[in-house]
Amino acid sequence: MELLAAYGIIYGEERIPFESRVGQSHGGAIHGAILLPVILHALFTALVVYLDKFVYDSLGLPPTIIPSLSIVVGLILVFRNQTSYNRFWDGRNNLSAINTSVRNLTRSILTHAYNRDAGPLTLAEKHDVERTIRVLMAIPYAVKNYLRAEWGAAWALNYNTGDRVNGAGGSASLSHAVESSMILRHPESNGADAGANGDDEGGERVFNPEYDGLLPMGLQAYEDEGLGLPLQLTFFIDGFINRGEKRGWFTAPGASNLQAQLNALTDAYGRMETIKLTPIPIAHLIHQKQVLALFGAVLPFAMVDEMGWWAIPIVSLVIFTLYGIEGIGSQLEDPFGYDRNDIKMDAIVEDERVEIEAILNEWKKVTVVRGEDGLVGVGGDGVGGGDGYEPKEMFIRMRASTRGGNVRNGV
Repeated sequence: MELLAAYGIIYGEERIPFESRVGQSHGGAIHGAILLPVILHALFTALVVYLDKFVYDSLGLPPTIIPSLSIVVGLILVFRNQTSYNRFWDGRNNLSAINTSVRNLTRSILTHAYNRDAGPLTLAEKHDVERTIRVLMAIPYAVKNYLRAEWGAAWALNYNTGDRVNGAGGSASLSHAVESSMILRHPESNGADAGANGDDEGGERVFNPEYDGLLPMGLQAYEDEGLGLPLQLTFFIDGFINRGEKRGWFTAPGASNLQAQLNALTDAYGRMETIKLTPIPIAHLIHQKQVLALFGAVLPFAMVDEMGWWAIPIVSLVIFTLYGIEGIGSQLEDPFGYDRNDIKMDAIVEDERVEIEAILNEWKKVTVVRGEDGLVGVGGDGVGGGDGYEPKEMFIRMRASTRGGNVRNGV
C-alpha cells in the first residue's frame, strides 16, 4: 500500500471528490502558457482606447463584425480541442487495452502451464514461465518509454556497469548488473555490435532501474535500426506460447486465444504509436494562432466606442478564455509525456506491475517442481486424482474435506 500511495495510483485519486481534485489541480493549469498573449492583447487594447480618446476622433468598428468572426474562431477551437481530447482518450483506452491483455495472458499462462500426464513442472519449465511473466510486466514499461522517445532498456540512468544504482537506492553488485542489463548498440556505432560486456566498439551498457530486472538476460536491442523494444518483447511471449503448446500445456484453441490476446496488445501499441507519430498538421496550428491573434486585434476596435476603458478587462477575459481553450488542446495533443494533464502512465504501469507481481508470487507459492530424481520438490504436493496431476488452486489457504472424502475449498 505504501508503494501505491507513493506513486499516487489513479484508483485512489478517483475516490477523491471532484471539488477537492479541482482545488488541488492548480499545478495542471495552463495560466502560465497563456499569460504572455493575454498581456500583449491587454496592452494593445489600452493603446487603442488611448488613441481613440486622445489622438483620433474615433477608431471604432461596427460591433456587427464580431459575431461573424466568433463563429470562425469557435469552429476552429472546437475542432482543435475535440481532436486533442480524442487523442488523449484513445491513448488512455489503448493503454488500458495493453494492461488488459497483460492480465489475460498472465492469468491464462499461470493457470494452464502444466500437463496432467507429465506431472509437476521441471525447474527449467518453472523458470520459463517466470521469465515470460516478467517479460509481460516489462512490456507496458517499454511502451511507455518508447512513446516518450526514451530509447533502450535503461534510458533513465546511464551509469557505467560498476556504478549502477538499484531501485532501493543502494549500489547493486557488478555481477547482478552484468546479468540483468540490456546490451545496446550505440546509434553512432554504424552498426557495430556491442561486445559481450556491452562496452566496446562504441557499445554502451545502460540501465533502467524501473524494469531492467524484468528483461531476459542478455537481451540485445535494435532500436537504432528501427525495431521498437515493445515489439521485440512480444517475440518472447509468442515463442513461449509455441513451446507451451508443444509441451501439452495449451490446446490448439487455447494457444489461438493467447495469440489473439498478444495480437490485441500489439494492435493497441500500434495505435498509441500512431497517436505519437501523427501530430496535428502544422498548417492548422499556424492558421489557428493567426485567427486567434487577428480576432484579439479586431476585438478592441469593436468595443472601444461603447466600452471605453472597460474594453481592456473585457478583451483580456475573452482572450484568456480563447487562448486557454487553445492551450488545453495543445497539452492534450501528446498525452504520453510528463505534463500534469497527460495520462498518468508512470502510476498506471507501476500499478500493473504490482498487481502482476502479486499474482506471480502467489503462483510460485503453490507451484510444484519436479526434481531430477523424479520426486516432487519445491512447493509441496499437488492435488492428485485418478485423472492425473492437478496443481493447487491459487489464493486458497484453507481446505476442508467433506464426509465423502472429497477435497473442498475452504473460505
